[in-house]
Amino acid sequence: MSDVTVRFSTVDGVLRVTLDRPSHKNSLTPASVRAIVEALEAAAADDSLRAVLIDSSGPDFCSGADLVAANRETGERPRVGNLQRRTAVQAHRLIDLVTSVQLPMVCAVRGWAAGLGCQLALAADFAIAAESATFWEPFVPRGFTPDSGATWLLPRLVGVARARELLLLGEKVTGARAAEWGMIHRAVPDDEVTGAAEALALRLAQGPTVAIGLTKRCIQGGLQSSMVEAMEKEALALELSARSEDFREGLAAFEERREPKYRGR
Repeated sequence: MSDVTVRFSTVDGVLRVTLDRPSHKNSLTPASVRAIVEALEAAAADDSLRAVLIDSSGPDFCSGADLVAANRETGERPRVGNLQRRTAVQAHRLIDLVTSVQLPMVCAVRGWAAGLGCQLALAADFAIAAESATFWEPFVPRGFTPDSGATWLLPRLVGVARARELLLLGEKVTGARAAEWGMIHRAVPDDEVTGAAEALALRLAQGPTVAIGLTKRCIQGGLQSSMVEAMEKEALALELSARSEDFREGLAAFEERREPKYRGR
């Protein structure tokens, strides 16, 4: 598929997803979204993988979904409801996987992160951005409504007042301000983004993968449940993680006063 402009590679247990369409600010075609969705679905069942790093080629991270490419796929006027049906299995499925796959997700953001690109960074477990990066929700300023989880993610990360500023007014936010507001994990000088993201992904890949994945699941579930329900999920996760090899290694390392050597099992 010529519209697939994403590269995949695996090193040291880290699946690297590189958005590779710099001439279009790495906007995502439907084919590219499907390719990433398929890769993440496969990663969820691949015991050799222990972390995912999403980065990009060129000066920008991702300027969002390519609406022109989406309309070009059939060459015909779509029937009523096409956008609603398509979004559910494309952009929305992608964001769902980023938040639900039990592997830690790291995003390296430079330049523009707009629309779907912004949501990718917000949904990741850790986003490291260049201080000069630009996060933007262009939906309302262009006459349509947000998608890909924007109205769910932003109020939880920055509060309702700032979410309104970003979504209703379309205000842009730098990487430095995004870190200050708690939208992302950290902002670093522009030339340090790749190194910082790679180091974090490797650190996570060397951690207790089962415990990390289950904790991620509990955090996400806790955003939609009561404290009692959250604690029930924690108890189940504790039961599962306590049966892992990494748990036994962690205990042994503590008793022997050394650094643990986790294998992700």
